[in-house]
Amino acid sequence: MGFLKTAATAILLLGLSFPATAEDVKTIKSHGLSLAGPLKYGPDYTHLEYANPDAPKGGSVRLSAEGGFDNLNPYIARGQSASGIGLTFETLMSQSYDDPSAEYGLVAESVEVAEDLSFAIFNLRPEARFHDGTPITPEDLIFSLDAVKEMGAPLFRYYYANVQSAEKIGDHRIKFIFSGPPNRELPQIVGQLLPVLSKKHFESRKFDETTLTPILGSGPYRVKDFEANRYITYERVPDYWGTDVPINKGRYNFDTIRYDYYRDSSVRLEAFAAGEYDYRSENSAKNWATGYNFPAVREGLVVLEEIPNERSAGMQGYAFNLRREKFQDPALREALGYAYDFEWLNKNIMFDQYSRTNSYFENSVMAAEGKPSEEELAILEPYRDQLPPRVFGPAYKAPVTDGSGRDREPLQTAKKILEDAGWHVKNGKLINPHSGQPLTIEFLMYDPNGLRSTGPFIKNLKKLGIDASARVVDSSQYAERLRSYDFDITTVVLAQSISPGNEQREFWGSAAGKRPESRNVMGINSPVIDALIENLIAAPTYEKLIPAVRALDRVLSWNFYVIPQFHAAYDRIAYWNKFGHTDVNPSQGPDILSWWVDPEKEARLREGLKKLEEKE
Repeated sequence: MGFLKTAATAILLLGLSFPATAEDVKTIKSHGLSLAGPLKYGPDYTHLEYANPDAPKGGSVRLSAEGGFDNLNPYIARGQSASGIGLTFETLMSQSYDDPSAEYGLVAESVEVAEDLSFAIFNLRPEARFHDGTPITPEDLIFSLDAVKEMGAPLFRYYYANVQSAEKIGDHRIKFIFSGPPNRELPQIVGQLLPVLSKKHFESRKFDETTLTPILGSGPYRVKDFEANRYITYERVPDYWGTDVPINKGRYNFDTIRYDYYRDSSVRLEAFAAGEYDYRSENSAKNWATGYNFPAVREGLVVLEEIPNERSAGMQGYAFNLRREKFQDPALREALGYAYDFEWLNKNIMFDQYSRTNSYFENSVMAAEGKPSEEELAILEPYRDQLPPRVFGPAYKAPVTDGSGRDREPLQTAKKILEDAGWHVKNGKLINPHSGQPLTIEFLMYDPNGLRSTGPFIKNLKKLGIDASARVVDSSQYAERLRSYDFDITTVVLAQSISPGNEQREFWGSAAGKRPESRNVMGINSPVIDALIENLIAAPTYEKLIPAVRALDRVLSWNFYVIPQFHAAYDRIAYWNKFGHTDVNPSQGPDILSWWVDPEKEARLREGLKKLEEKE
């Protein structure tokens, strides 16, 4: 995230002014911040293109979640926070689903960013209020920053490491001062990720302890009622101060939003078919192909849609835990990738619904392609003696099979790689050349459905002499084992924005991999990757960012930290036919919070259900 262009270019694109500050550092003032080009919406926009400003308010939507929750504070590391709890809080700025490189004013009506990126000033809306009617003040924002930096989840502390301080410079103005080298992303991190918390609320409460007492918020919803680990209901705040703010206009239309919790994905699908909740995003190809053949679908009471999106697919793959000695060998990691037969899985298990992932920045301009450009080589050349030679050749492509399930060539390639690296088979067991012990691998997962694709993979690994198995645990145990890195291999989903930045430290940075609960699940510990991340973050323009990300992509891919799986460039959604929404599909996927309950459709749905019951 952050500014796309240099200051001069931004002025030409956005027509912004340069008011002076006390320090005489010029600033760029705007109603929003852009990452990858001009803002889609100008300063006089009234609502998002995909939202209906005249949408009726009312009705309810029921959603679902898995596992459970024991905490209503989503900003600390302890406990499991409730699904949807973010609806009760606000941020200074907010993203739309159709301009992913940008964020627009919410609690802040405008932002002024120093030309040298040393600070950012947010101008707060005077009407912004907490649910108890008290105004949002600069003091609240100062408290919020200090709280998340000192006591928040590690992710927040990491993100705000270079936000040095915040100071009040007016009744509705707050200045955030940045440290370190210029970082074009920090203004947007502050704008979009810093929660607005009430300083007064926490005068008698501890911020860093789990709580089942709702926290005072300022968002469009507040907690109505709940039963921990079973359900939570949010009610729309009738006098919500931000109803007519352009980024919100026509959104947040439901009177209540309820999340019900289910044991696993199979039970969730059964509950949807039984009408226990209203909307579902389907991530299982098998479910999509075979799980929606129930009467309500056939009668048109449930709508099924496949909606193309333009999201960066990022990386979904089997992640190696490099903290375990056996996975320190890159040859082993490369060889295991040849045992994953995507082509057979896609045809026989996944109904040909997916494409193979090759890049950590798949489905985006950031993905490395072909041989490195001159700009990429300039970035990579200083580290040549520390990198695999293939980094300087064509971009990584995952192994391909003939899809028959009997293709011997990939496993023969794997055996050759292992033999060249000193691995050998003794009594049918693959022996580690360093420890002299047979290689054992356990796949950790929480969804039994994952066995459908992992099972064939395990069979191929056994053909290589590997004692491979899978362990399915409940979601809470899975989360705990992931926090403490107690696993061999697990599936990770590492989503990427169209403008990668500071979050890359959390994904691949050495410091992140050494502390619990980071996104660096693999435990990557590489000074070269650390340097490439810092180079990426420091990119002054979007044009300079692209080769910086591509260079990082090449290094990550040719080190075989994960075995890439697959992705789809569309969303699969199912919903009971009671909703209205515009005909505009946001490029980043459906935004159900811009939908509304259509009274006529809801009446027809009730009548249809009644007739269906009579048939049965």
